[in-house]
Amino acid sequence: MTESSNKTIMFSAGESSGDQHAANMFLELKKQMPKIKGIGMGGAKMQQAGIDISYDSAGIGVIGIFEVIKHYGEIRRALKQMKQLVASEKPDLLVCVDYKEFNLKLAQFAKQQSVKVLFYVSPQVWASRPGRVVTYGKAIDMMAVIFPFEVAYYEAESVPVKYVGHPSVDKVTPIRNKADDLIQFSLQDNKFIIGILPGSRINEINRMLPVMLGAAEKLAQSYKGVQFLLPQADSITDELLQSFLKNVDIDINVIKDQPYDVIQCCDVIMTTSGTATLEVSLLKVPMVIAYKLSAVTYFLAQYIVNIKYIGLPNIIAGKGIVKELIQHEATAENLAKEISEILDSTVYREKMMNELTIIKKKLGQGGGSKNMADLAVKMLRD
Repeated sequence: MTESSNKTIMFSAGESSGDQHAANMFLELKKQMPKIKGIGMGGAKMQQAGIDISYDSAGIGVIGIFEVIKHYGEIRRALKQMKQLVASEKPDLLVCVDYKEFNLKLAQFAKQQSVKVLFYVSPQVWASRPGRVVTYGKAIDMMAVIFPFEVAYYEAESVPVKYVGHPSVDKVTPIRNKADDLIQFSLQDNKFIIGILPGSRINEINRMLPVMLGAAEKLAQSYKGVQFLLPQADSITDELLQSFLKNVDIDINVIKDQPYDVIQCCDVIMTTSGTATLEVSLLKVPMVIAYKLSAVTYFLAQYIVNIKYIGLPNIIAGKGIVKELIQHEATAENLAKEISEILDSTVYREKMMNELTIIKKKLGQGGGSKNMADLAVKMLRD
């Protein structure tokens, strides 16, 4: 019997990005402990990696107070089922991936059951409510952070913490080179190519895709032969996407399973806030960030959030290198105007691209998934 044959690791990932992070970590973990058993909550990527999914998280990946209230019943059912899984399986390690408030409650329960907890992707204590460091510290055995500057917040409160690197540094690798992708996607390199990244959550699609499509229609009137690409997230169904696309008179080339090939083809991208902005940065493609929350969530956020920017490129750089259009400013008109400025001004475009090189340098060499696997192995063996 091998060391890993009787070990069980449980994952809890409530969103598309967390599903991918957990899957990559588990694949790395299996290289060191081939017979380890993986169970938990997540999506298609985790299932493909060999994790036994007890709860599909596709319906609970929402952001905002109003959105959480709307899905409260389902979120509560998911938490109850995950607690039951912890109690019945007694995993050797629980890995909570992002999805902060849900996973905090699950981690607290796991600690009561004497289950070790590794939290992956820290809550953004640098953005709001820094007092949460102490709360999380009581519920976990180790906090794995993905930004170097986050370490100091936990060390200040003597919470075990380790910087593991941002998973996107390794993940953002196109399958083909750009020239081959242009052929693959039937694109003309002498016409502008604009990317549309409306998000990976259902409420993001509902709120942001109509705005982005409105901007695309305006841009199609200004730039003859302009081409639009939309990389479809795994968590978004064809039916949802087509319910919006059928209402526009322009061609949108929807591409599945090749997000980084899509991004590298683009001259400019309109994107929602989140991990996608970091992925676009790592490929050094100019962008504009747009985001809307429910009116209630946005109102409350103004009193809770204490940072100047919401876009990761701007937060990491410490300055506004990419335009952010938030809430009432996130209109089709404003999006089209910023996209036009990027396309029309070589100086503006090249300045943005040059400053995006800062992001990768600040994030380091990567190796996030392997570093997480190494950390998990250590915790499993201790």
